[in-house]
Parts: sequence; C-alpha cells; structure tokens
Amino acid sequence: MSIYVGNLSYEVTEEDLTAVFAEYGSVKRVQLPTDRETGRMRGFGFVEMSADAEEDAAIDALDGAEWMGRDLKVNKAKPRENKNSFGGGDRRGGGFPRRY
Repeated sequence: MSIYVGNLSYEVTEEDLTAVFAEYGSVKRVQLPTDRETGRMRGFGFVEMSADAEEDAAIDALDGAEWMGRDLKVNKAKPRENKNSFGGGDRRGGGFPRRY
C-alpha cells in the first residue's frame, strides 16, 4: 500500500520526505510528481513503507501536522482511476454503441 501526502511545500525533496517518514519505519520509496509543462513539483507525493503498521503510525502522527509552513494531509493512497477522455469504457471512444 502507499501513503498519500498532500499540501506539501513546493521546495520539499524526496530526501526531506524520506527523513520525516523514516521516524515511523523503513521507507521503501518516495515519489514527488512534477507538472509536465513547468517541471515544478505539484504539491503532493506518495510514500511506501515496509509494513502496514509503520504506514498507520506515520498517518496517525503526521496527518494535520505542520511541516515546512504547511498543514500536511496524510492518508492511505487510493488506487488511481483510469480516466479516458472519451467518457465511455469502449475503446472506440465516444461511449455510444455503433449502429450497423
């Protein structure tokens, strides 16, 4: 499972986030998505830890905590929704059935 960390400072680094979460257990991976056009960090990230108990401890301790001048939003990450731009689940796009 992964932890979502929101309302991050735009100056935060993967090393900063790793150091904070390492206080609650072993950090396996940190991701800080960036904007495709500007390359600037998007203000949120994801942290994976070795055990669910470590993740739960980190969430309990850090959700709502003030860090780098911001109140963190920390919770279990939800699976990413696969959104297609056509609105339907049909590979042909459009979401409407073909008429033959």
